[in-house]
Amino acid sequence: MAENLAAGPGRNLEQTPGDSRHDRAREAAHLHPVADGRQDYTVEKDGLRFAAIHVLAEFWGARHLDDVDVIEDAIRTAAETAGATVLHVHLHQFSSTGGVSGVAVLAESHISIHTWPERDFAAIDIFMCGACDPYKAVPVLRRALAPTSMQISEHKRGLFR
Repeated sequence: MAENLAAGPGRNLEQTPGDSRHDRAREAAHLHPVADGRQDYTVEKDGLRFAAIHVLAEFWGARHLDDVDVIEDAIRTAAETAGATVLHVHLHQFSSTGGVSGVAVLAESHISIHTWPERDFAAIDIFMCGACDPYKAVPVLRRALAPTSMQISEHKRGLFR
């Protein structure tokens, strides 16, 4: 089930530590030993263990959606801020609209973006496992793309029973 955290003007998702809603949303991930002694990069949250957190962000009224350099810098900085390791970034700009689609491949999964400059809209996926905090990537992307409103949802991927 998705947890919708719509943010419009006056709604601040960049709240400081101690905000109970965001503290719950950012419970620490844990490394768990598996039978052969390797580490298991799963996430524990809300009493559940699962493979990764998948945060979906929709940015409305956003800027710089046709600027590959701004987007690449934002994605790299967002990944690093979330505690992830960037392995590769690939972005493609469409000549017809100037829109950008791309992905940052992370050691801990990925961040992807698809922009529609003609609609001032961006769709962003932040998918991370282990001790990374995908929520820390959102304010970085928000500062870079300056949406007038946004919607965030969270999905727990790979729920273990």
